[in-house]
Amino acid sequence: MIGNSIRAHAAVGFLLAACACSASDRRTPPPSGDVAVVRVRTIADTILARIFEDNPESYTYLGIPEARHDGSSDNTLPALARRQVRDDSTLAQLRAIDGDSLLGRPEWALYGTMREGLESGEATRVCRSELWNVDQMGGWQVGRAYLATIQPVGTDSLRAQALARWEKFPGYIDTEIVNLQEGMKLGYTASKGTVRLVIGQLDRLLAVPPTESEFYSPAARDSNPAFASAFLALVTNQINPALTRYRDFLRDTYLAAAREAFAVSAIPNGAACYQAMARAYSTLDVPPDSVHRLGLQQMALIEAEMLAIAERSFGTSDVPALLHQLKTDPKYMFKTRAEIMAFSQDAVDRARAAMPLWFGVLPKAEVTIEPVPTFRETSAVGEYNPAAEDGSRPGVFFISTYHPEQRSRAGPQAVAFHETIPGHHLQIAIARERQGQNHPLMRYMGNSGFSEGWALYSERLADEMGLYSSDLDRMGMLSEQAWRAARLVIDPALHTMDWTREQSIAYLASHTTALQDEAVSEIDRYIIWPGQATSYMLGMLEIRRLRTEAESALGPRFDIRAFHDRVLEDGAVPIPMLDTKIRRWIADQPGGTP
Repeated sequence: MIGNSIRAHAAVGFLLAACACSASDRRTPPPSGDVAVVRVRTIADTILARIFEDNPESYTYLGIPEARHDGSSDNTLPALARRQVRDDSTLAQLRAIDGDSLLGRPEWALYGTMREGLESGEATRVCRSELWNVDQMGGWQVGRAYLATIQPVGTDSLRAQALARWEKFPGYIDTEIVNLQEGMKLGYTASKGTVRLVIGQLDRLLAVPPTESEFYSPAARDSNPAFASAFLALVTNQINPALTRYRDFLRDTYLAAAREAFAVSAIPNGAACYQAMARAYSTLDVPPDSVHRLGLQQMALIEAEMLAIAERSFGTSDVPALLHQLKTDPKYMFKTRAEIMAFSQDAVDRARAAMPLWFGVLPKAEVTIEPVPTFRETSAVGEYNPAAEDGSRPGVFFISTYHPEQRSRAGPQAVAFHETIPGHHLQIAIARERQGQNHPLMRYMGNSGFSEGWALYSERLADEMGLYSSDLDRMGMLSEQAWRAARLVIDPALHTMDWTREQSIAYLASHTTALQDEAVSEIDRYIIWPGQATSYMLGMLEIRRLRTEAESALGPRFDIRAFHDRVLEDGAVPIPMLDTKIRRWIADQPGGTP
């Protein structure tokens, strides 16, 4: 999963924020007669500037060289309305351009990705998400806590910028209360279960001394005593009181008004909201009932693969009993938090060494592994936060080491490959390092269908690369695949077919090695992010289909490194555009056919 720090400052259609154009992004102007190319680039430059204007925190998340780090986004409802009017105008300009005339040019992918993002943003307005923005996975309390830990410091200028940014934070929090109050008036609320989870996170944030708070991190990483004193006063007298006001509002006022139902169908226009969200995340238009059936089909195929391994290496044909054993028998469990970290690090090291045989273009950025911050480790899953553009920090794979004695050794290798190499880290780093080749929007925009689809594809690719240590780890990989098939089954059923939370938890736990607390956390994630969970398997199946078509068409001329480079070179394009691109690539190969 791509980290919540990015999600916290991104519209659904623009899941990765854009960066400022550096000198290396300035390209030769197009021929003066190519009006469509000029228009597309002009619109892209305009969107780029607006994303930074709307989300100045993106400079910090992305580590943009020579950027300022004192800005704070405007989360007021009038500001959102102004942005929507502006986006509508931009979308109209894009719709006036003949996208097919751009085929064969870099601007074709740029045009399609911008249009997809704006159209998805337009469609998901029906959800009114800004009015019920209570989220234990990607909420502002998660994103801003991470932002504090990467806030640049170390000079007088950077210290001043840090103080300027975080002095605005209490106002941001108070605006979130105002927005939730408006949602209560109009019938848009988060579920009670979600609200309780966020209250718990805030309780844990507020329980530690100010100097141990995530929000004190800028001062903790700086050596200036005066700055430390000023920042401590800011956390103690402004930030913590604002967090307390928000927590108390949730606990004393909002919780009683929050909806009992978990399904998004319970909000006004909820059915339309679910369809729009699922379409926006995956970039594929698949009805909920079809997604559900596809999940059942995929689950059956994966369980057949599990059966073969169970008989071969575990001496049993009872797959459900084996899955239960793998997540309960102490011999399959970790013993310490450090052991979990070392196990995942070893997997990443093997993947890094194997990369050159499978990819022609390799990432320069490094990736490190860190434990999930304590205040949210009970509800966290593995996640990746990308490296900084300026090289000041590597990509980070956050893993939960909570209750290691209850964590199965089956699965962590697949998760590591999903989040790092050949998954998220490789894909995102390659996209971001194409300065001067792709427009900055293409290096930083994305969608879950592509990014999560690629990461899930990478779990199986890792087996081809010889990265799994044993059949225990392959069972873990298949459990992770079954997990994503279960998402296709559960997510539409939970939100559109009246499945209960308990029914969803039971289905996931019985078909995978997910522990009870993992299954609970996972279902709570589906509740707050309707539709997102379906994008993994939907995207992976499309990437696998395109690879199969290329292998069939090209035969012995098929080059796996070239295929992977073609898939990744434009960044996270909408899945239908990837289909067009790969089909054209196949046709252009000697002996290839469309």
